[in-house]
Amino acid sequence: MADDHPVYELRQYKIVKGERERFMRLFDAAFVESQEAVGMRLYGQFADLDDPDRFVWIRGFGDMASREKTLSEFYSGPVWQAHRDEANPLLVDNDNVLLMRSPACGPHPTRIDAARAAGTFGRGAAPGLVVLHLCTLWKDPADPEDSFARFFEHEVAPVIAAAGLPVIGSFVPARSPNNFPRLPVREGEKVFVWMTRAAD
Repeated sequence: MADDHPVYELRQYKIVKGERERFMRLFDAAFVESQEAVGMRLYGQFADLDDPDRFVWIRGFGDMASREKTLSEFYSGPVWQAHRDEANPLLVDNDNVLLMRSPACGPHPTRIDAARAAGTFGRGAAPGLVVLHLCTLWKDPADPEDSFARFFEHEVAPVIAAAGLPVIGSFVPARSPNNFPRLPVREGEKVFVWMTRAAD
């Protein structure tokens, strides 16, 4: 797999009990525009409805080379240095990360500015419920994720879209090696991820 396609990080953070709202306020105030200023793109921030201490977010990069460059610039830059001592103590676990790409046949994710799973916060995002599905795949063809992605795009997505749940993004693992080892990622996963959105 070439390294010159857009890549995404699906990041699921476990937050100190009772501190998710505080972390989300800090994140929105300090870490959204500052990451985008160095060339990343943030696609959404979400509060997990099933876990009051889980914060989920997605960021994207033009390719693996720009991922390495922009992550280096951000984490050595003034904004992270100024706020890391406030942010890091609020994190129990921030290593649950999947490095993803859009499947060749599927939609690229749409941007969901500051959308929360239970409504919205910040920057005028449209209200609604975002549902993120993470499917673990057990079969092992040559390309298990892309095979399932093709099935999903042709057989599943039209049906759920007709029911009023349009697919706003889908992802398969990016098999490129992690080129910013300071931030671990889960490697070797066989998964397919897709997102839908409902009004409520």
